[in-house]
Amino acid sequence: MKKVISALLAMVMLAVCGIAAAESEPRKMETAADADEFITVFLGEHPEELEGVWALSPQMTAALRQMGGIAGLAKQLAVLGAPETVLPAYEGKMRGLKAFHIPCVFSAMQADLILIVQDGTIAGLQTGTYSGGEEEAKTESDLYDSMELALPVPSLGELPGMLTVPKGKGPFPAVILLQGSGASDRDESVGNLKPFRDIAEGLTEKGIAVYRFDKRSYVYGLELATDKQITLEDEYLEDAVNAVQLLAQQDRIDPDRIYVLGHSLGGNAIPAVARELEKAPVKACGYIMMAASPRPLDVLMREQYDFLYSLMPEITDEQQAEKDAIFAELDKLQDLDSLTEDDTVAGVYSAYWKWLADYDILQAAEEISEPVLLLQGEEDYQVTMEDFRIWKEALGEKENWRMISLPGLTHAFTAGEKTEGAAVYSRTDQVDARVIQELADFITRAGTDAPEK
Repeated sequence: MKKVISALLAMVMLAVCGIAAAESEPRKMETAADADEFITVFLGEHPEELEGVWALSPQMTAALRQMGGIAGLAKQLAVLGAPETVLPAYEGKMRGLKAFHIPCVFSAMQADLILIVQDGTIAGLQTGTYSGGEEEAKTESDLYDSMELALPVPSLGELPGMLTVPKGKGPFPAVILLQGSGASDRDESVGNLKPFRDIAEGLTEKGIAVYRFDKRSYVYGLELATDKQITLEDEYLEDAVNAVQLLAQQDRIDPDRIYVLGHSLGGNAIPAVARELEKAPVKACGYIMMAASPRPLDVLMREQYDFLYSLMPEITDEQQAEKDAIFAELDKLQDLDSLTEDDTVAGVYSAYWKWLADYDILQAAEEISEPVLLLQGEEDYQVTMEDFRIWKEALGEKENWRMISLPGLTHAFTAGEKTEGAAVYSRTDQVDARVIQELADFITRAGTDAPEK
């Protein structure tokens, strides 16, 4: 799933793995010049020449061996297009580890390639927001305060987070944001877009506090890579429930007006989150699902790949073979009972897929008694209007549900057309103002209609 869906979303958490033995001791990745050297070959015609040259972390080597080595990894980045400009690497930090950022301009979009290094070994390669070679300047607002607020994770440590609160004494209603699939930072950065930062700033300027935090798989990707039992429940539920409890303890936050918003796969998790919160001391008073799908994940993946390949003027034999291989991999899900706990499908252990197969999202959604807002972009090719139709047919008559489709908006709720494919992520756009207004109106209205607790 991370291997396939993340490539579609252009927010990939990818690990570099080597499967050929080297004649000499693999080199350590220590300087920005080393990163430049690696990326030059990686983006060239023969990325397989890197096999065995650089030291790799054992966790990533074991977890991603099935990708087909470094050449296979390079193919996963084809969604970005051909490299046109590659700027010099610069050093930073990510998840407490050294990280080399290499700003790249591809034919389809701009993005940073980020090499994550652990004790001199390459522990991962992921895409990030295009920096142009410089770290992004932080902005401040006269309308709200921003404060760091870490979310405790009992089994691992904590997740760095940000709480934005309107100026004033409060108490204010608040929204917790849950990202989509893959390893994602608090802003849900993808390509040049930062949807969750846009939502946080837009809502806080309208008098609504927002809490967003780095996703568990973003902070603890190395620790989770070899966890054969991880499911969507582990990926979302514990952190969402703990975030509600944490937010209820904060000054200027109204504990009776806390909402949970999920986007994409985070939206799919909302019904399960609602179930889990029923057992918690503090419950959410409403839920928001943005670009959430009631259909099986593998069905969406097939549909997305069909669509993206349809945009190509001509499909080469190699591209057709790649597509056939992806679909053959997904075919394994037709017989889940035959999969052992060691088996993976599309890079994810079988336990994750089995949990999803048992998750009746429509039934869980029907059980929600609190107000629910469902938003859908009509130009979204990843979660489509067919998904919206299914939601409307199943739950459209329920009084606590409000469903809105927005013309001209993509999966990230920015302006665009589905025929642009992944190129929509290369633009420096913001979440559409209609979305911010719909969210604010729902929270304000639901808050005034909420029953006393």
